[in-house]
Parts: sequence; C-alpha cells; structure tokens
Amino acid sequence: MSFVSDKVRNLPPYLFSELQRKKKHLEANGVDVIDLGIGAPDLPAPNFVYDKLVEEAKKPVNHRYSTYSGSSEFKEAVADFYKRHYAVDLDPDTEVLTLIGSKEGIAHLFQAVINPGDAVILPNPGYPVYQTSVHLADGENIPLPLDAENGYVPQFNELEKKDVDRSKLLFLNYPSNPTAATIDSNTFVKAMSFAVENNLLLVNDAAYDLVTFDGYRAPSIMQVPGAKTCAVEFGSLSKSFNMTGWRIGYVVGNRDVIQALATLKSNMDTSQFLPIQKAAAAALGSDFSTVKAMNSIYKERMEKMYAALKEMGIYAEKPRGTIFLWAKVPDGFYSIDFANKLLEEAGVIVTPGVAFGSLGEGYFRIALTVTVERLDEVINRLKQLDLGGEA
Repeated sequence: MSFVSDKVRNLPPYLFSELQRKKKHLEANGVDVIDLGIGAPDLPAPNFVYDKLVEEAKKPVNHRYSTYSGSSEFKEAVADFYKRHYAVDLDPDTEVLTLIGSKEGIAHLFQAVINPGDAVILPNPGYPVYQTSVHLADGENIPLPLDAENGYVPQFNELEKKDVDRSKLLFLNYPSNPTAATIDSNTFVKAMSFAVENNLLLVNDAAYDLVTFDGYRAPSIMQVPGAKTCAVEFGSLSKSFNMTGWRIGYVVGNRDVIQALATLKSNMDTSQFLPIQKAAAAALGSDFSTVKAMNSIYKERMEKMYAALKEMGIYAEKPRGTIFLWAKVPDGFYSIDFANKLLEEAGVIVTPGVAFGSLGEGYFRIALTVTVERLDEVINRLKQLDLGGEA
C-alpha cells in the first residue's frame, strides 16, 4: 500500500531542488560553486523595513492571529500603491487579498476557480509552478507559445479554437520569468479583449513589476478599462524589496475571484504574521528610493554579464526588467547538457531553458543574484571552457 497520492507521485521533480542537491554535493567536495540558478535576491531588505518589523514584533497584540484576508493596514497600503503607481482605484476590503507570498496565492488560485478537467492557458516558456499548480488542481495545461521572434508577446491566433473553448483561465507573466521580456500596455489590452471574447479569467503574475531599467515602467493589467470584470493580478515584495523569505504578497482585481480565493485560504491558513504585514505596508508606502538603488545594482550586473556573453559569442536580448538574462545555448548543446557542463566543469549554476517548458529549449537563464566581483569570476571561468558540443 502506498501512502502517497497519485497527484503527488506524478509531479515532475522540481528542477531547482535538483540543482541545489548537485550544488551541495560539489561544495562538499571542495568546489566553489557560484549559483546563478534560482531567482533569489542576494541584496538585503531595506533597513526601515527591518526596523518596522522589530518595532511591531515587540507588541504582544501583533502575535495574535491575523484576520483571514490580511490586515487592513497592508491591504490599504496595496490599494494606495496601485493608486500612486498605476492610477488604479481598488477597494482594500473586497479587491485586495493578502498572500503568504505570491507563489502560494497562485497555487491556491487554480484550486479556487477551476474544476477537475478544466483547461488553463499557460505561457510556454513560463515559471514551472504554474504547470504544477494546475496539475494539483486537476486541471489541464494548454501551452501559450511565446518566442523570441515575437518578443515573447502572446500570439493568441496560434491557439486552437477547440482548446480556447474548453479553457477557463488565461495566465500571463510580465515582466517575464524566465525570458525577462517586457511589454507595453497594448499587450494587456489585446489580452483583455481576447479574454472577454472567450469568457476567460485573465491573470497576470507581476512579481517583477518594479524591477526595471532604462526608464521602462511596467504596466499593470488593472490599468486596462474594465479589468476588474474578468482579471486579477498577483504582486510580491520578494523581488522589489528583497523580502523573499518573508513570504508576503497580494492579489488584486475581480472581487468574486478575490472572495473565492479568500474562502479557500480561510480554510487552510490564517494569513501572514502581523508584524511582517505591517513591515510590508511600510515598504509599499515608502518613496521607493531603495527600489531605485537596487535596480541600479541589477542594471550594473546585467550590463556586465550581457557584454561578457556577447564577447563570448553567446546571444542574449538585453532586458528592460527582472533579475534575469535569457541567453541562447551555444550551437551543439541541449540546454540541460549545457547547464550540466557549466556546473561540472566551471562550478557555475544556470537554469536550462527546458525547465520552463518545451519552448525554452535552446536557452538558459542567468539569475543576476551575485556581486559584480563574483560575476567577474563567472566570466573568467566561462572563458576557460570549450563551448563546442554535440546535440
């Protein structure tokens, strides 16, 4: 008798866990491994956020349960952020929900809105958690093809009508993980039109909305007229304020979907620790000077790595946002083989593109989450490699 469900048994291995296993093995054997695989910021959270956390953690009243939907202070801060940054009005009571990190919220969203057998249109390449979350909700994944030729912008006419007709939800992610693609608001307008025409819930994962360069400002799907009728958007403080381990995020938009997700979550958790919510509210209410300073650091790293890849003959599109570079694998390699070569011969972890879907094959993702000095070491190691290979 097995004590493990078929649902869990049939989950694909989480590639980032496998990379971390290999990393530990190499480090145990004395290898200095430089990890550019997982997208976890190495920069600290702002001091004023720490200070707020400590201040609130000293108050006994904050060690009680949070309200299920999150503290009013945090939800009001989210609504105020959308008003200031996007000129979008949100009701904090009905159109904002606190999450224990956006990853948790995304996984639970599918359970809250789809029935077994419902199809969901997901980006390919895309963040692997989308597919596994649909699997855990007993749904079916319909790939939305994204490619470099079209700037990783959705081409909805490439979807078959029979697949669209049986789909309940269309999922987008801009600025994009893994491709670092950015869009203008017109892409969201077209997506909204497609969603309304086909009676789809439209979702955007905006985890990297504030991590942008060179004057680019990422749009919000909530800026599209009528968005609240059929759209929600996820946000996170993990990347914009380097609060990854704090596990704090939010979802905004259509109040029926917000209520459904709140109902599900109220049966599974009691929201996030109140001092974390209050510290996150302080972050969102700040002048974002720390975000600008962080973005300057990421831009410096990106420029350095981009120039080095170009010198080595490895093609990458220069991004306008995120903490990633999405680069072409040298001729003669599959992406997993190239990633293994870098790890085994250079002690450098990158993520093979195939981890993000079939259309990620031929690419690899670099996370810009080490110092420029460590990037110099990465560059030196890569230059020592023979990058000729056989597919």
